[in-house]
Amino acid sequence: MRADLSPVIAATARWLTRAYPSCGGALASALCEAQARQAVTVAAWLRYPTVMDAALVGMAGPGGSAGLDRICGSDADGTGADGTDAWRSWVDEVVASWAACLLADPGLAALAVARLDGGDHTTGVPVEFRRLLTPDTRDREAAALLRHPDLLAHVADLHGPRLRDLLGPGQALIA
Repeated sequence: MRADLSPVIAATARWLTRAYPSCGGALASALCEAQARQAVTVAAWLRYPTVMDAALVGMAGPGGSAGLDRICGSDADGTGADGTDAWRSWVDEVVASWAACLLADPGLAALAVARLDGGDHTTGVPVEFRRLLTPDTRDREAAALLRHPDLLAHVADLHGPRLRDLLGPGQALIA
């Protein structure tokens, strides 16, 4: 049985790519989104490690982007008149913070992906996180803002200590 975290993953990745947009055209945008989505997927699977955890967040909802929007200076309140901002209610602040940590620190990302091995989300399913773990030059150029440790710090610092504790005491962001 697989749990569906796709609404949380899609919304949180969208939030990250809007807060830290790509540098370039359509290809750069797609590469930036792929990196954000991979980081958010790893973070979501760590945050909700079991099928039951994922089902509960699916029922209760993750909390929305309001806190992140305030931190990043966005005036979005998730109440667009035409419903276009409804996706913001599926943003998970902890997942966004953990994804920011993973994007800023390749070593931490490698630990996080290794931690997923054998979990509910990866059992029997081949998973690959190449763009997160070993981005090439084009990936790095496309996601220059999304991977910049200084720019990500205010989001990463929100819940980064919990992620580092989960992955092993003493894990620190590498600048």
